[in-house]
Amino acid sequence: MSAPVFLLATNNSGKLAEMRPIFASLGIECVSMREAGVSSDPEETGVTFEENALIKARAAMGASGMPSVADDSGLMVDALGGAPGVMSARFAGGHDVSDAEKCAYLLAKMADKEQRSARFVSCIACVFPDGGKVTAHGTCEGRIIRAPRGESGFGYDPVFVPEGYDETFAELGPEIKNGISHRARALLAFKEELARYLGR
Repeated sequence: MSAPVFLLATNNSGKLAEMRPIFASLGIECVSMREAGVSSDPEETGVTFEENALIKARAAMGASGMPSVADDSGLMVDALGGAPGVMSARFAGGHDVSDAEKCAYLLAKMADKEQRSARFVSCIACVFPDGGKVTAHGTCEGRIIRAPRGESGFGYDPVFVPEGYDETFAELGPEIKNGISHRARALLAFKEELARYLGR
């Protein structure tokens, strides 16, 4: 029996690079929107990560007719009342703002904060052509440091040190990050939920 093929509903190359190997380990073949010849960029109007993940997954499924998986994730900083949260990608402005600028903006907001605790949160949502859906969540606790460190990863990885480590996500590299990240944890939970949904 051939592996099921799911559409990954993202144009974010960093997310694609992270999610593909994790899905491969679940026995699921993934195609990107570009590979599937699908264009989908819905407005993310949700107030939670799950709402936004479902918006993106439904739009991609509607455009492709394939089971579609979307992730919505972000950084929640306690000293900022949970911000940037669902606005993580747009916190420093629009989507065209560079990762370095996002980190600099966050650090400026945190300049006078002694409390540095934070967490990355991810929701994975899958929507099927028959209307069914599967969702799962994952979190990774940690803290915000005072200056960026490291070259790998994307987004806020250079300023986030996960609990139990002394290096940032950008210093730890993809092999370690993909084992402990919020997205990795959400995908492991998603694997269980998907198996239950498919009756396996």
